[in-house]
Amino acid sequence: MPTTTKRFIMDDPERSRFPGTKVDAHRMHLARLERLRAELRKLGCAGGLFYDPINIRYATGTSNMQVYSLHNPCRYVFVATDGPVVLFDFKGCAHLSRDYPAVDEARTAIPWYHFVTGTRVDEKVRLWASEIADLVRLHGRGDLRLAVDRLDPPGLRALEELGVRVVDGQAPANYAKVIKTEDEIVAIREAIHVCEEGMRRMDMAREPGITEMALWAHLHEANIELGGEWIETRLLNSGPRTNPWYQEASARVIQNGDMIAFDSDLIGPHGYSADISRSWIAGDRRPSDDQRRLYEAAYRQVHANIELFRPGMTYREIAEYAGVLPSRYFERQNACVAHGIGLCNEYPLVMHKRTFEGGGHDGVVEENMVFCVESFVGDPYGGEGVKLEEQILVTAHGPVKLSSYKYEEQLL
Repeated sequence: MPTTTKRFIMDDPERSRFPGTKVDAHRMHLARLERLRAELRKLGCAGGLFYDPINIRYATGTSNMQVYSLHNPCRYVFVATDGPVVLFDFKGCAHLSRDYPAVDEARTAIPWYHFVTGTRVDEKVRLWASEIADLVRLHGRGDLRLAVDRLDPPGLRALEELGVRVVDGQAPANYAKVIKTEDEIVAIREAIHVCEEGMRRMDMAREPGITEMALWAHLHEANIELGGEWIETRLLNSGPRTNPWYQEASARVIQNGDMIAFDSDLIGPHGYSADISRSWIAGDRRPSDDQRRLYEAAYRQVHANIELFRPGMTYREIAEYAGVLPSRYFERQNACVAHGIGLCNEYPLVMHKRTFEGGGHDGVVEENMVFCVESFVGDPYGGEGVKLEEQILVTAHGPVKLSSYKYEEQLL
């Protein structure tokens, strides 16, 4: 059987090269900390207490057992609005933050979650709350308001009993992350470089007979090998499993002519995320007319919507003007046009017109925001689906694509 030669489109070959500049990590960590403190000042808080490992990393630059600490609250940081940053790390791990300029002091965390303390939760949470309340009183200059991003009920009660007024800490953390510094943009480019190397390895391996999980493993391997950290989902599927979306990789054997769709959701070097989607055809079978229609609709939607992300545009205006899919695909269209991204998927979430009133929020696009613009196309009555997504930087002159991995000309 003759083999069909695959030809590809690359939007800008120059952007596929690994950037020559390097991240100044110390400068990046201190700049992020100041952005976070600026948001805490707006709230009039004595400081912030952060348990989310993404927020801890944003504030301090440190990381330690990131995935473990997502579901075990074993690390936290107190950020005084005007005062020190005190990192409470896992027992025996204080040395890990020794060379981080955004950390003034490292202490051993007091764990009080049930897995560790069992029936002694009340005892341990009182010790924990006393230490936090002392920091608030010492550095709050009379203000006992504390922004907290994540806190189980015993902790909230213990702090309130000591006179600390707890307010939401996720909002100031989200607002701080919206505008990226120069070093963050370089770090994001490095994460995308690693992700696209993983995609290249997947691309080379996408032959009939491989399982979805085995194909997905190539992305994980490249990420770990090149200094990345983890992948937040397992969104790779093939053939009939591509529609509806949000089916994770399985042991299904990929067949000749199958559509393969994936969403990288990769946390790469420096903890920054590369969130890119592509859809490919497995093997040497020519794409069907239906596969081309799906791909063309997704490609057009993503690239038309990228052009809307210019400084001064509001999220409501983007929702109003965003391109929609042909009516036959409308039911399964993404709820959002795009989402922010940095250390992971981040605020804001920019909704489509049909979902804006029920779940959207307004805001303004600004220079140095980074977004992922995405599309899923699938018929609700069956057949395959296509997922495409691009990562972009908002500049003074308009959007610039950061992801540059090739598209398949045979599907356009």
